[in-house]
Amino acid sequence: MRNHRLLTWIGTGALLLALAWGLAGGGARTEAQSSFAADVAALSEPAGFFDTDNLISNERSYLEVVPDLKKRGVRGGAYVGVGPDQNFSYIAAIRPDVVFIVDVRRDNLLLHLLFKSLFTLARTRVEYLALLVGRPLPAQGDNPEGIASWRGAGLDKVVKHVEQAPLDARAITLLRARVDQAIGKTGVPLSHEDLATIDRFHRRFIQAGVDLQFQSTGRPPQSHYPTYRELLLATDASGAAGNYLAAEESFQFLKSLQERDLVIPVVGDLSGARALAAIGSRLRQKGQRLSAFYASNVEFYLFGDGRFGQFVTNLGGMPRADNGVVIRSVFGRFSGYGGGSSQHLQSLDELVRGFAAGRFRSYGDLIER
Repeated sequence: MRNHRLLTWIGTGALLLALAWGLAGGGARTEAQSSFAADVAALSEPAGFFDTDNLISNERSYLEVVPDLKKRGVRGGAYVGVGPDQNFSYIAAIRPDVVFIVDVRRDNLLLHLLFKSLFTLARTRVEYLALLVGRPLPAQGDNPEGIASWRGAGLDKVVKHVEQAPLDARAITLLRARVDQAIGKTGVPLSHEDLATIDRFHRRFIQAGVDLQFQSTGRPPQSHYPTYRELLLATDASGAAGNYLAAEESFQFLKSLQERDLVIPVVGDLSGARALAAIGSRLRQKGQRLSAFYASNVEFYLFGDGRFGQFVTNLGGMPRADNGVVIRSVFGRFSGYGGGSSQHLQSLDELVRGFAAGRFRSYGDLIER
C-alpha cells in the first residue's frame, strides 16, 4: 500500500570527531542542489490526505514481480512510483535513468528527503541501515579495511548487527543534527513543522528498529503487515534476495542517483491536473520514456472515488516504453491471500488502450483481466 561520510560509532568521542568533520565540510548550496529544489517545486501540486504513516510498506509480496520485470526486459528509462522505500528495490532491478516518487501526501516527500540525506551520509549499505535505525556501525577491530569488509556481507548478517547494537541517546542527537544539515543542503524550503515531521519519522525508525510496521491513523498494525526486518529479508518469486540493501552494487546505484539529484520526490495526485502532466512534459523534453509505474493499490481508491479515468488519461499523456509496465499491489479478496497482498504487472499500453476500449470499468475488471 502506498499507502538519505562515514560515521563510525565506536564511542561518543569518535562520533563527535565525525560530526565536527561533517560540519566543517558544509558549504553553500551548489547549482545542482538548487536545481533539485526547483524540480520538486515545479512538479508538485497541493498536498492531499491519506490516513497512513507509510514509513514502510505493508506489501509482503512487493518483490514477487522482480523476475518478471527482468524477463520482460524492463530496463532504463524513467521510473515513477508512490510510497516509501519499496520503490528502491524496483529501481535497483530496473536501473532507470531518472526517478520520480509521486505521492498525494507531503509527508512522503519529507520521508524521501530523510532517505536522500542518509544516502548522502552513508558510504555503504551497512552504514545506511545503521544510520536509518540509529545504531552504531560494526566495530572495526584489527581489520585494516574496517567497515569496507562488510560490503559482501549477507543482509541477514547486517540486519542481525543492527538488531543487537545498542542505542546511544547522545549519538542519536548528533546524528539528527547531521541529517538535518544534509537535508538543508537540498535547498527544498522546509518549515519548522516539516523539520519536526522528519525528526519524528527518523525517531520512529530509531525507536522501533527493524521491528517497525506500517500503521494507519488510529488503528494498530494488522497481523498480516510485515515488519521492516521481513521486508529487508524478503525474496522474489525465484527465491532470490531482492531488497535494495541485499547487494552493495544495488545500494551504490541508488546512492549515485540520489547524489545526482535524479530521485525527485513530488507531491501529487495520480489523478490530478498537474504532477503527472508536468513529469510527462519533462520526459518529452529530455527524450525519455516511462519504463515502470509503481501504483501500489492506489487504483483501488481511484475507482472508488470515480477518478480512475483521469489517472489513465494522465498515463496516456506520458511517453512510454514499448515494454513499459504498471506494477500494482492487490489486497483482500482480489489478492488471493486473504488479508495479505499480491503483486501484478500489466503493460502500460494495455492499460491505456484497454480502458479507452471500455474493458476496465471496475477494479475487478482490472485485476481479473
